[in-house]
Amino acid sequence: MENNQAALPNRGEYQNYMQWAMVALLVYLLICAVGMIGGGFKMATGGHAKELFAFASNPFAGLVVGIVATALIQSSSTVTSIIVGLVAGGLPVELAVPMVMGANVGTSITNTIVSLGHVRAKEEFKRAFSAATVHDFFNLLSVLIFLPLEVAFGILEKAGAWLTSLFYGAGDTSMSGLNFVKAATAPVVNTFKGATQTLGDQVGGITLIILGIVLIFIAITYVGKLLKKLMVGKAKDIMHTAIGRGPISGITSGTLVTILVQSSSTTTSLMVPLAGSGSFKLKDIYPFTLGANIGTCVTAVLAATAVTGNAQAALQIAFIHLIYNILGVLVIYGIPMLRNLPIKAAESLGHTAADNKFAALGYILGVFFVFPALCLGVSSVI
Repeated sequence: MENNQAALPNRGEYQNYMQWAMVALLVYLLICAVGMIGGGFKMATGGHAKELFAFASNPFAGLVVGIVATALIQSSSTVTSIIVGLVAGGLPVELAVPMVMGANVGTSITNTIVSLGHVRAKEEFKRAFSAATVHDFFNLLSVLIFLPLEVAFGILEKAGAWLTSLFYGAGDTSMSGLNFVKAATAPVVNTFKGATQTLGDQVGGITLIILGIVLIFIAITYVGKLLKKLMVGKAKDIMHTAIGRGPISGITSGTLVTILVQSSSTTTSLMVPLAGSGSFKLKDIYPFTLGANIGTCVTAVLAATAVTGNAQAALQIAFIHLIYNILGVLVIYGIPMLRNLPIKAAESLGHTAADNKFAALGYILGVFFVFPALCLGVSSVI
């Protein structure tokens, strides 16, 4: 009897470890799913994804290109890296600046898709949808503030040029090989890609995108269930130490995690089930997403260090992306009257979406389709 009682805690610990291992596996599959969606888009477009950027003839068109390209490719890191390459190939820096702003907005669609995994539970969905869209509202507010200033005064372009002048000539220190997350997920992504390629590029690409979305739903559903069981006691305390300790800790944590996974979409998406399960409040998640905005800039900087053509301009646009996101945090989060606007808007939208699921669909269509269409309409007049 005593032996059985002594064995119970060990059995409980074993189950706990197995559940955490399952969470790690599901997180890995979630990252793979994001890679599958991006790979499927590239396959479906026949390797001509860069042609999306050919329409950027003015700031509003550039903003639309950034939003749409990132929403389709599902990675702001990939899009900004492509932009760096285009600038190195001769794309004017002033046209590239609105693109990187748009990339920040477009990357938010991943969070929203992930939050839909909680749609069957009203309270969970309200929390998850609010956590997903607070990132959207912050990025939209940042565009509303800085795009007019950039068009009028070119402040980001000038700041990027100044910062580049300090670093240019420091030597070629390409660190693009540090993307170990991409290397770790490549076997799974390539296996699915190889299987779907037999259907042809277009059909196979669309199939791969659908499989990626399904995998996201499966991963998020089970991660949410496991986290409800696991996020108690010490585990919850550890996470709160990193994220819920204050804005500086949250921003720093978001930055570091995003540097490691090199994808703000992945980082912020992982926070959605934590918010949905009630483990963290929106005010705790908010600073973490701001850190993700800063951390995602590292990929573009790494890409710029590997450029052999117009290296100075490439590094300039990479630094512009970094300066833009840091300034966004300093201005919006630093000014009290602006700080809580994204939170209030996200909470209001989350409440509305929980009561009416069509509101969530309307929001997605509005931000990622209607808003870009309006921008294109304005750009055609200019």
